[in-house]
Amino acid sequence: MGLEIERKFLVRDDSYKALAASHSRIVQGYICHEKGRTVRVRLRGEQAFLTIKGPSRGGGLTRYEFEKELTPDEGLSLLALCHGGVVEKVRWLVPTPDGHTVEVDEFHGLNEGLTMAEIELGSEDEPFLRPDFLGEEVTGDRRYYNSQLLLHPYTLWEQDGTPARR
Repeated sequence: MGLEIERKFLVRDDSYKALAASHSRIVQGYICHEKGRTVRVRLRGEQAFLTIKGPSRGGGLTRYEFEKELTPDEGLSLLALCHGGVVEKVRWLVPTPDGHTVEVDEFHGLNEGLTMAEIELGSEDEPFLRPDFLGEEVTGDRRYYNSQLLLHPYTLWEQDGTPARR
């Protein structure tokens, strides 16, 4: 817990699937998402988590994060308190030769068609081997924050006035 430093990318193709060590289904909702602060409830496979995140710094690269594991029943109960729907995705964990793990999220539901990747780093300037499936970097682009995808789903971007898909 503490500072989370991560970079986000769009994904070019599905070659990450052959490289993945595992994958799991995620359903998450937000109890609160205001002024860059979020309180998220996530169900991932048989686990549940409550996560609190602070506002982004460093161009969206760094933010405070607190996470607590919950029982599955607690997670389901808190998920019922979330407003605005849920984000549904499958997360693929792809290890890299330099010891990092790239988390690739394939979104479903109203965000179908969006696939993004994140890599957590130890510092803002830490180098990493960039897998070929990583496309354009979108770190700091608020449209791609999961909490924003609830308000402005990917499939509706051009219809609701959100800037067009890239």
